[in-house]
Formats: sequence, structure tokens, C-alpha cells
Amino acid sequence: MGAQKGFELLKKKADALKVRFRDMTKQIYATKMAMAEQAGGAFFSVTQAEYAAGKLTHKVAETCTTAEFRVQSKIENVAGVKMPVFDLIETGSASEAKRSIGLGGGNKQVKACEEKFTEFLRSLVKLASLQTSFVTLDEALKVTNRRVNALENVTIPRIEDIIAYVTRELDELEREDFTRLKMVKAKKEATLAAEEAEKKAMGFTGREAVDDDIMAGFDAGADEDVVF
Repeated sequence: MGAQKGFELLKKKADALKVRFRDMTKQIYATKMAMAEQAGGAFFSVTQAEYAAGKLTHKVAETCTTAEFRVQSKIENVAGVKMPVFDLIETGSASEAKRSIGLGGGNKQVKACEEKFTEFLRSLVKLASLQTSFVTLDEALKVTNRRVNALENVTIPRIEDIIAYVTRELDELEREDFTRLKMVKAKKEATLAAEEAEKKAMGFTGREAVDDDIMAGFDAGADEDVVF
């Protein structure tokens, strides 16, 4: 049955989405926990860098004129569900002026601050990708579960009831036809038996009457001799 096959396929799809959904939930939780520590370390590194190299806000704003990182979007297909995935891409366009920050002092702390914020940015993009895919996956899972439930609780029982009704009706028609055929056969047999009995009775009476007529009209003495 097509509905049963569709139900099995949708059930497998729902199971695959549930597995990915649970895995994604764990990843989101782990990423958020890691980001809490990364954020604390990154902002504390800013304090360390400013303590060693002085105020960095204006220097960074003046030297960072082009984006060093870009977010690239792509589509990942999971059991027929297209989920957006974000990747952080380095452009390699760091300016010389930026590299000169901290050369007068505190260069090590500035580099450490940059590395910590880069790591934090990667985690942030990863979390954005996970949460966006999570919302898409959650909506697809809800739709799939509704379809599975509709097939399991509404469509398939309705089709089974129709099949059962048609089967009962066909069985009833078959029984009626069988009974009708038996009655017709019995009637034909009775008719044939009556006709046969009538023929036998008529045949016996007819021969007796013929024999009587023949013997009554025959006189051997009345015939003349035949000369050859």
C-alpha cells in the first residue's frame, strides 16, 4: 500500500532528523559553555593588552579598514532538509599598520588578545550556524511528525477500513452468487429429472399403443401367394 510505504519513509526521515536534532542540541550546549570561557578570556586579554601597550581602541579603528574575516554561507542537506551552514573565511588582508600595533610595547599581549578574539569569533559564527540550522531543523521535524501522525492515525486507518468494507462486500456478493448458483443448479436438476421421467413415461405408453395397432391390423391369411 502506497500510504504504508510513505509512512515508513517519513518515519525513517523523522528518526534521522531526531538524531541530528539531538546531536545539534549537544553541540549548541557545548559551544555556549565554551564561549562563556572564551568571552571571559578574550575581554580579560584586552585589559592585559591595554595595560601593556596603552589604549588600543583608536589605533585598531584607524588601522582596520578592510575585513580580515568573512562569513560564507552554504547549504547542507540532511534527509531532504536544506539547512544553512556558516563558515568563517580569512581574507588575509591584514594591514601593515595593524601589525605595528604593540611594537613599542605589549606586542605579545596584543597578539594574545587577537588570537583569543579570533577564537571567540569562530565560536560565535559556529553558534550562529548551529542555531540557524536548529530552527530550520526544528520546523522540518514538526512538519514531518505531523505528516507521520496523520498517516498513522488518520489516513492508514481510513484506508484499512475502506479495504475491510470492500472485502466484506465482495465476500457477501460471493456468498450470494454461490447460493444463487446452487439454487439454479438444483432447479435445473429438478427440471431435467422431471423431463426425463416424463419422457420415460411417454415412451413406454407409445410403444404399447403402436404394438397393439400393428398386431390388430395384420391378417396372414388375407395375403395372396406371390409367384416369382
